Amino acid sequence: MRDTASIRLPDTSRTATGAIRTLGGNPATAPIVLHPGDAIPARRRVLYIILLGALTALGPFTIDLYLPAFPLLQEDFQTTAAAIQLTLTGTMIGFALGQLIVGPLSDKVGRRVPLLAVTALHVAASIGAALAPDLLLLSIARVLMGIGAAAGGVVAMAIVRDLFGGRRLVVMLSRLALVSGVAPVLAPLVGSALLVVMPWRGIFVVLAVYGAVMLVSAIVFVPETLPRERRQEKGTTTVLQRYKNVLSDRVFIGVLIIGGMTFSGLFSYLSSSSFLFQESYGFSAQEYGVLFAVNSLGVVLGVQTASRLAARFGPQWVMAFSTATLVVAATAIVVTDQLGLGLWGTIVPLFVFITACGFTFPCVQVLALDRHGKAAGTAASLIGACNFGVAGIVNPVVGWVSQESGITATTMAAVMAGCAVIAVLSLWFVVRPRTVERLAP
Repeated sequence: MRDTASIRLPDTSRTATGAIRTLGGNPATAPIVLHPGDAIPARRRVLYIILLGALTALGPFTIDLYLPAFPLLQEDFQTTAAAIQLTLTGTMIGFALGQLIVGPLSDKVGRRVPLLAVTALHVAASIGAALAPDLLLLSIARVLMGIGAAAGGVVAMAIVRDLFGGRRLVVMLSRLALVSGVAPVLAPLVGSALLVVMPWRGIFVVLAVYGAVMLVSAIVFVPETLPRERRQEKGTTTVLQRYKNVLSDRVFIGVLIIGGMTFSGLFSYLSSSSFLFQESYGFSAQEYGVLFAVNSLGVVLGVQTASRLAARFGPQWVMAFSTATLVVAATAIVVTDQLGLGLWGTIVPLFVFITACGFTFPCVQVLALDRHGKAAGTAASLIGACNFGVAGIVNPVVGWVSQESGITATTMAAVMAGCAVIAVLSLWFVVRPRTVERLAP
């Protein structure tokens, strides 16, 4: 049973001015709380960051943890690499569809029920994948795992939006963006380490345990943050109404495109780099792991710096800088590769590109969710579905571009540059930064 004393939200009521004042004590001296989460003690906010971050990471780990096991899967099932690759595509499709279902559902019935139900599905599907006797059943289990992992990131972002607003929302979402950006980079490294001590089926057992821990943690610690009265507010009572409200927002559409293109550029690196650095540049598996770790620090640096700059200058202006940097860095990789400048000509601008991704991710989430507090689940689901859905399309594009000459720095960076250019155009012609209001306190 839940320890309700440990998760009870502050008892709040709105004043005539719209601010929230904590009940009890002298109203004249009680602190004004603009958002419910402002009254949560700092230590409990840290607990929420840890739990919601772990829930957010469940999706990327579900998708990427088994990537190093592809050759083993191909050997065990006596099939082609393309057939094994389809299990990844199925997972990403399930993840995208799951978010589109879970997000609006969480706006309708509350955050906890969809989170618990779909996470339980993830645990069951992970066990099914570990026991799958053939590739067909494994593929089905992977689709269900993708659906089951979808709840974590969507509900986590929606909970943060329920509790926080303004500049504190920037800080909280930056923590989740940090997880979203680093987890896909670290997951293959963790998967490689697991394969040293267990067969490939053990990876799915680990994912089942991960999901079970998240399920128990959600039952015990994660509160319901969407009151019943907010689920029935005028104009947001049906799924179609929520989608219509969100998708009719020009700024939201613009940042949705920016987020999808930025994540796709990062995914181009993720899907190409193992071949590029180990085959073209002769890296060992250990050296490649070190490169991955260093690049992940770029995401950390970008996210943490962006949270401070966005609170001061506005997330739209941080993205004006970061999206332009994406274009410059990706173009620089192409130029240095064509000039034959070798390894350093690739890894230096690549680190800059990945750092710029870190700057962009939290700004996308803030601009999207700050404008749609009444439909935070729906907005979060569209962000996640767009990111992973578009990235799933980019993966075969990278393969198509590299069919003739193989994967090179130029082929990888050409896709990255194309995604970055689309992000820049979306910012200036769809979002239009000068029309976006400053964040409230």
